[in-house]
Amino acid sequence: MKVVAIVPARGGSKGLPGKNIRPLAGKPLIAHSIIAALGCPLIQRCIVSTDDPEIKARSLEWGAEVIDRPAAFAADASPTQAAVRHVLTSLDELPEYFVLLQPTSPLRNSRHLTACLEAFFASDAACTISVTETEHHPYKSHTLEGGRLRPLFGAENLHRPRQALPKVLRENGAIYAMKSALFLERDSFYAEPALAYEMPNEASVDIDTFQDFLRAESLLGEAPESI
Repeated sequence: MKVVAIVPARGGSKGLPGKNIRPLAGKPLIAHSIIAALGCPLIQRCIVSTDDPEIKARSLEWGAEVIDRPAAFAADASPTQAAVRHVLTSLDELPEYFVLLQPTSPLRNSRHLTACLEAFFASDAACTISVTETEHHPYKSHTLEGGRLRPLFGAENLHRPRQALPKVLRENGAIYAMKSALFLERDSFYAEPALAYEMPNEASVDIDTFQDFLRAESLLGEAPESI
């Protein structure tokens, strides 16, 4: 099976300018995803999609291939699907599978990737998505109606112990994998049946702010092999 890792990394970042090349634990942020991909025995190529010359240079330094992303796919509102589609349709040969690795998930490593892909290939799932347990259970959430609180899932659930509530998972943004042809047909990273690859919360940091960056650096410095 041919598997290509795609790392989308545009230059513009409002929350944390220059974050994709910002040093994290001694390496540019984007290098952590490249290292994870190149260290996974099930992945044959790692391709970075970017519109930014500095990101391109750092990516090449760390061993990735680079496909220049057109400006039309690099605006603030540009969906990640557009960048992935551009990469897949730019290749001479369509790989059977691709795995999307967002550079803002630097604590996802090659061990996670290998375990996730092994489980996916052994299943009959159409896709696999990495998830982690929600930090705040949605059954204890409210909406506002006319300035008044309204329990989202009924008042009877507000004070039930968490252990008595169904387990709820959220996408952590670290790993998405599926057949390339299916993605091009659906234009979505989700297709049923979908396989969940559960990751611990400490490996699920998604960097959007400086505080997220500090947390990731702290976790990498404490015990990176245990994550």
